[in-house]
Amino acid sequence: MKKLLVFFLFISLKFFAQIPTQPQSPTVKDPFFNQTEKAPAGEKVKLIHSDEFGIVTGKYNDNPFFSGNVQFSHQGSILTADEVIFYRDQNFVKAIGNVKLQNADGSVITSGEMEYDGNTQKGIARKKVLLVDPGQTIETEILYYDRLSNKAYFNTGGTIKKDGNVMYTKAATYDLNSRIIDFTGNVKIDNAEYIVDGVNIIQNQNTNTATFNGATTITNKKNPSNLIYTEKGTYNMNSKEVYLKKNSRIHYNGKILTGDDLYFNQITGFGTGKGNVTLRDPLEKRYMKGGYGEIYEKKDSAMMTDKPYAVKILEKDSMYFSAQRILAYQKIDATNPLKKKSFLRAYKKARMFKTNIQLRADSLSFNETDGIMHLDGKPIAWSGEKQINGDKIEAYFDTEKEFIDSLRVIGNAFAISKADSLNLKDEFNQVKGKLMTVYYTNNEISLAKVIGNAQAITYADDQNEKTKELERFGVSLSTCGTIEAEFEERKVQIISCNIGADIDTYPMSLISREKRFFPDFNWNTKDRLRTWRDIFSDSPDYEETKYESDDTLYNAAQKSIDDEKAKEEAKKPKRTRK
Repeated sequence: MKKLLVFFLFISLKFFAQIPTQPQSPTVKDPFFNQTEKAPAGEKVKLIHSDEFGIVTGKYNDNPFFSGNVQFSHQGSILTADEVIFYRDQNFVKAIGNVKLQNADGSVITSGEMEYDGNTQKGIARKKVLLVDPGQTIETEILYYDRLSNKAYFNTGGTIKKDGNVMYTKAATYDLNSRIIDFTGNVKIDNAEYIVDGVNIIQNQNTNTATFNGATTITNKKNPSNLIYTEKGTYNMNSKEVYLKKNSRIHYNGKILTGDDLYFNQITGFGTGKGNVTLRDPLEKRYMKGGYGEIYEKKDSAMMTDKPYAVKILEKDSMYFSAQRILAYQKIDATNPLKKKSFLRAYKKARMFKTNIQLRADSLSFNETDGIMHLDGKPIAWSGEKQINGDKIEAYFDTEKEFIDSLRVIGNAFAISKADSLNLKDEFNQVKGKLMTVYYTNNEISLAKVIGNAQAITYADDQNEKTKELERFGVSLSTCGTIEAEFEERKVQIISCNIGADIDTYPMSLISREKRFFPDFNWNTKDRLRTWRDIFSDSPDYEETKYESDDTLYNAAQKSIDDEKAKEEAKKPKRTRK
C-alpha cells in the first residue's frame, strides 16, 4: 500500500509546464486536503500510454487530462485509469474510472476515483475501494491517506479480511509503517471459531494481536454461551490467548470466572485469575472466591488458592467452605453417561459451616450431586450442644430437602453431648467405639449406633411426679459389643446394649468426677465455628468455656464413709509398748 501514493508524484513533472492553458476556476477539494505543508520534490513519473491527451474547453474546468487506457509507471509501480485530470495551479490530480495501482511490493488498490494533493501529500480513493495487501484485503467506499505520516483511514464503514478473519467496522486508521489498525466505533471480527464485538480495538497485523480499549466480547460460534468479556485487554489471534485487565469475565461450561487480571487460552481451555477471583457455577448454586484461581475447561475443573472459600447456596441454609486449596470438578456419572456429577475438595485446614453442623478436618471431599462428604485428618463435627470426632467422618446430606441425614464415624468414634445445655455443670453424656453411625431427625442428632468396643457414660434422670421436672439420680456406665443411644433434648438414653453387656448405674453420691469422663474426653469449645466467618481462621480461638464440677453429694458421701472409718478405727483397742 505504501506504493499507492507514488503515482501522484507525476504532478511535479515538467512536461505539464508545456501546456499554456490555465483553468478558468478551481476544483472543489475535500477539507481533508486543507493544509499548507509543502511536500518534498517528487521523482518523475513515466507515462507509458494514453489513447488521448489534451484540453477540451468546458471539460474539467479547462484543465489538461489523459484518457483511454492511461498507464503511468514509477519505480516499479503502475497506475492505470480511464482518465487522469491535472489541476496545475493547485498541484492537484484526479483519476477517474477503473483506477488501479499495482505496487512493486505486491499490493494493489482499485477504486472508481482517486485524488491527490501534491502540496500536502494527501490522497483520497473513492467508490468501491479495494486494497489487496499481502495476506489481507481492505474494502470501503472512501479511503483517506497521508503520505507524510504513511497512514490511511476510513470512516464510512469498511471490511478487512486477513487469515480467515473478517473485520467489520465504521471507522479505522491503518499505519502502513507499523501495520497497526486502530478500529473505532462498533467493531466486529468474524472467523471460523469466534466472533469478536467491541467499541475500540487496535490490531497489530505483524503479530496478529488485538488490544481492547472498551467493552469487548469474544463469542464461541459452536457454543455461544462460552464467551469472554472485557473492557481492557489483548488477544493473540494466532495462539488464541487473551489477557484481560478490567471488568473481565470468562463464561465456560455454564460457569463464570471474574477477577482483576484474567488469562485464557481458547485452544487448551486453560485459564487463570489473579486478584479478587470469583468462579460462579449457577447450575450447582455454588461460587468460589480467592486471590488466585485456575480453570481447565476441557476437564471441567477449577482450583482456587490464596485465602479461598466456597459457598453452596441453599434455599434455607447455605454451606460455607474454606481451606488452603479448593478444587471443583465434574465427572461423568458411571450409571448414566449423559449426566455429570459435581465434586468439591478442600485441602489443608478444611472448614465447613452450616447452621446445624460445623466441621473441621485436614481435608474434605464433597460429592455435591449425591450429598456425600468425606473428612480426613482429625475430623470433628459439632451439631447443637453435641460434638463428634474420630479418625474419619462421612457426612450424608439429603440434597433435595437440604437436610443432613447422618454421619458415619470410622475409627475411634466419640460422641459427646452436654447433659443439660441450660447450665454450666461439667456433665456430659459420652458414647464411643470403633464404628459409629449418627442419625439426624429434622437436622438434630436423634440416634447413635456404635459397633465394636462400645462404651457409654450417660446421666440418668427421672421425672418428679409433683414438679414434672427432670431430676438427676445417677450415672450409668455401659460396656457392650454394640450400643444404640437415643438423643433427646436434655438427655441420652441407652435403648440397646448387646453382646457382652455390662451396665452399672451409680448414684451421684457414689461416683467420682474422674469416673464420669473417658480418658480421651475433649470437649472443644475453642475451635468450634460459631459463625460462617470463622471458616477463615485456623481456629476462632474462642475463650474456653469454664464448667463447674458439682461433687457435693459424692464429697458428702465420702466424708460420711471416712467418718465411719474413723469411728471404727477409734473403737479398736490400741496397743501400747511396754
